[in-house]
Amino acid sequence: MKVLVLGGDGFCGWPTALHLSDVGWDVTIVDNLSRRAIDLELEVESLTPIRPIGERIRVWEELSGNEIGYVHLDLAEEADRFETLLRDLRPDAIVHFGEQRSAPYSMRNIPAKRYTVDNNVRGTHNVLAAIVAADLDVALVHLGTMGVYGYGWSGSAPIPEGYLTVKVPTPDGDIEREILHPANPGSVYHLTKTLDQLMFTFYASNDRLRITDLHQGIVWGTQTPQTIRDERLINRFDYDGDYGTVLNRFLMQAAIGHPLTVHGTGGQTRAFIHIRDTVRCIQIALENPPARGDKPMVFNQVTETYRVRDLAQLVSEMTGVEIAYLPNPRREAAENELNVSRDRFMALGLNPTTLSEGLLEEVSDIATRYRDRVDPTKIIARSTWREGMETSPDLMKG
Repeated sequence: MKVLVLGGDGFCGWPTALHLSDVGWDVTIVDNLSRRAIDLELEVESLTPIRPIGERIRVWEELSGNEIGYVHLDLAEEADRFETLLRDLRPDAIVHFGEQRSAPYSMRNIPAKRYTVDNNVRGTHNVLAAIVAADLDVALVHLGTMGVYGYGWSGSAPIPEGYLTVKVPTPDGDIEREILHPANPGSVYHLTKTLDQLMFTFYASNDRLRITDLHQGIVWGTQTPQTIRDERLINRFDYDGDYGTVLNRFLMQAAIGHPLTVHGTGGQTRAFIHIRDTVRCIQIALENPPARGDKPMVFNQVTETYRVRDLAQLVSEMTGVEIAYLPNPRREAAENELNVSRDRFMALGLNPTTLSEGLLEEVSDIATRYRDRVDPTKIIARSTWREGMETSPDLMKG
């Protein structure tokens, strides 16, 4: 299978490109290296040392014997070039990671909000329009987010996978309709993902595109069986307040003896998935696409749910590092439940990696090994959801 991995230099994109190459697929990465540029903007680097994309690809070819192509291209700005690329390569499938992926960064300031919308919405629409213009029957798999649902859904009924059956009262009685689950985005980043799913619905209906939207939980872990083969292939480990995901941040903080920073009460329940399961889920989705004319297929790409304070307690007990409670920079409920349906991936053979202590130690080993690369000034989250809100760096221990 010939596949394009859009955003294939990123945290999820790079290990996915290697995984698909390793199973024998013909992989080409399309990336404008914007994530590397944001590192320069934020003046912070990945905890793990990331080699240039050309070196990464050369090392992979040396180790595996498999070639990975690379095209430097901006999806939002170079729509015509992308359409030409599709006409030339005629891929069987496209994996779309090519979006600004951080909720805190999207709320950092007005320029970051504008960039997130311009990059994500325009880029996704350009991908869809190019597929139509090139007259390709490709399987498009998009990495979405559980955040499109928001965190107000509660009770015993799990969040369904994408769609909800509702009853609409009419003068002649109730009629049933299946609709997209109501969206409740909590950031500009999540807003762009809700716009993505509306575009997918339109293009699947109007142009018969075959689209799978993966509503993914928070990714934890660093390495996959491919990235671990050589340090020059190592994956990103972001720990800063804008891009560091909560568990990786806890593990980095524990490695340097910094209190584990919990925002608010820590009662926020979040969905999690290991990076190894992310790449496997992408493969499963590519191998099981919807038919032409079907509505977009939605998978909830999660394996476990945890309250943030319980996660912090787990790491604290394992490492002996105390927990610090800070003001919550987000506008969200202090406590929420999260019951998620995830039957489809399980039915298709996913054997998930759970948050066991052994696996936590694996990630902690990365944090400990590279702890000298930490910039302590970047640990505290400073992007806020509303103007004038203070995020003091002073730790409120508890």
